[in-house]
Amino acid sequence: MVASRVAVLGRGVVPAGEPVLRGDDRGALHGDGLFETMHLRDGRPWLLDAHLARLRAGAAAVDLSLPPEGVLVELLDAVRAGWPAEVEGALRLVCTRGPEGGGPPTVWATLGEIPAAAKQARRDGVTVATLPLGVPAAARTALGWLPAGIKSTSYGVSTAARRWAARNGVDDVLWLSSDGYVLEGPSANVVWLAGSTLCTVPAAATGILPGVTARWLLDHAGELGLTPGERMVTVPELRRAGGVWLTSSLRGLAEVTALDGTPVPRSERTAALRNLLAFPVP
Repeated sequence: MVASRVAVLGRGVVPAGEPVLRGDDRGALHGDGLFETMHLRDGRPWLLDAHLARLRAGAAAVDLSLPPEGVLVELLDAVRAGWPAEVEGALRLVCTRGPEGGGPPTVWATLGEIPAAAKQARRDGVTVATLPLGVPAAARTALGWLPAGIKSTSYGVSTAARRWAARNGVDDVLWLSSDGYVLEGPSANVVWLAGSTLCTVPAAATGILPGVTARWLLDHAGELGLTPGERMVTVPELRRAGGVWLTSSLRGLAEVTALDGTPVPRSERTAALRNLLAFPVP
């Protein structure tokens, strides 16, 4: 996402190319921060309350002090003011621990148009490969010291996975635990259809990021006559599913069309799920 607007807490809206961080900010030096990315539709952030709740939960897990919620909302309102209602936007809120030596948190928001690749993924689907994560599915939740399920700015592993995907000619990846379970992608949750049950991977049992879009989709599955469920899943089980999708804030719903080089049949449920989410499809 290329930001065309930036607003900084305490400074308001600033030119998009103007510096925001100090050189000793711990967010830049150590990846010590959190963020949320929201879909701006009709000029308003979709599922704002759920995103802010996830940010608060992450901040509590890493002992990061955040400004009051009203202050964060005002910052988001400032950066989106006057945005054309007909243009989809990618609205991002970033909070770092601030400068070394105990400085206050650094908080800013950015806004830009939805990347073309995200819109294409909604329309055409995505090819996906699995990558070994090297640990059992329950390893992260078993470590009391390690915060799990947070949306951290420490994105080294995610960007490495994306580079691997680009080198190997696939659109995205899904991480695979050492005991054979599919977990999540670098910026997406996996959702699949098992009979009449719409499933996703349980975040509490695995330490994956609890997806805001995936949660909303499962909470509304009954509108399509489907039952929501959280299950562990293997690659062979995904291949037998009645549909497999990646869900995320900007792509919405992207159907998986190939998994580890094997075509995945297109699902007859994709159109209904798209309509339920109400994301525009080019």
